[in-house]
Amino acid sequence: MKIAIVTDAWFPQTNGVVKTLSTTAEQLRGFGHDVCVIEPGQFRTFPCPTYPEIRLAWFPYRLIDRLLREFAPDAVHIATEGTLGAAARRWCRKQHMPFTTSYHTQFPEYIRARAPIPLAISYAHLRGFHGGARRTMVATPALQRQLEARGFRNLVRWTRGVDVDLFRPRPKEYLSLPRPIAVYVGRVAVEKNIEAFLRMEWKGSKLIVGDGPARKTLQEKYPNATFVGFKYGEELASHVAASDVFVFPSRTDTFGLVLLEAMACGVPVAAYPVTGPIDVVLQGETGVLDDDLAIAAVEALTLDPQECRDYALAHTWEAATQQFLTNLAPRPALESVVAATKPLSQNAQPAQR
Repeated sequence: MKIAIVTDAWFPQTNGVVKTLSTTAEQLRGFGHDVCVIEPGQFRTFPCPTYPEIRLAWFPYRLIDRLLREFAPDAVHIATEGTLGAAARRWCRKQHMPFTTSYHTQFPEYIRARAPIPLAISYAHLRGFHGGARRTMVATPALQRQLEARGFRNLVRWTRGVDVDLFRPRPKEYLSLPRPIAVYVGRVAVEKNIEAFLRMEWKGSKLIVGDGPARKTLQEKYPNATFVGFKYGEELASHVAASDVFVFPSRTDTFGLVLLEAMACGVPVAAYPVTGPIDVVLQGETGVLDDDLAIAAVEALTLDPQECRDYALAHTWEAATQQFLTNLAPRPALESVVAATKPLSQNAQPAQR
């Protein structure tokens, strides 16, 4: 089957959306499908306000029209609500082509953190955007319930996976910081609520792996924390595995791939009991959820690393991609093809960072 994935989030961005989409595309190709990813690098772009590293396409409809006509997809998945997503949605509606969408980011909360725009207005816009889709894919039960309460319909589940070969237990000696080491991995931005982590009482070291618009300010304000910037592949996995607890201070993430990556390294998680962690973390087994982040981090130190690893081993990208494939809305004549699709290899390996 020919599958088009349209996304405003793509390399060189480093985030969970890009990781999810790139790995899913690779897995789909491993299943034998033809995948076309339409992304900002193919267009003239401008920096997204307040997110300059995110590039949005200028007036992309004409090129979207040409790319989709040339590829002639059997199914279209619109992954983001940016300018490319809007153009692809318009194209599908004009062509009477069924399409699916996915809800990766709680943009209303992100926008509210920067500007006094009521959540109701932002959610109304997103509800309209996703309303034309045959199905909208969400990562967790909690997110599904939250969106249903705001009037979203046709929601289906699309979970996530982890590369357990890359993210695995490794020597703790890799890091020489005073222990215990609490680590955060991700974008350094206001919506990630990192300052809650940096403010919490902690007898040991705080390590921040990542970068973003708030790094300079936070690094100056919290000189005792260690900021190392973005890390990738083996270096990233080594930093995570050498830590003692993974602290996830975000209250707005829809899943948090880094949670599974930490568990795969045998590192327990400390987080708030909110959407994302509440469906990913097994309370008292792979992590601790508490409204007091410091209490959660201290208690997480007592958990068994092997239980974290065992939990992560059950979450494969292959299974997540099969779920994505089942959720697609192909042309009616191809629905039986999707239902019968099986991976070419039962040992297909997910992409590494």
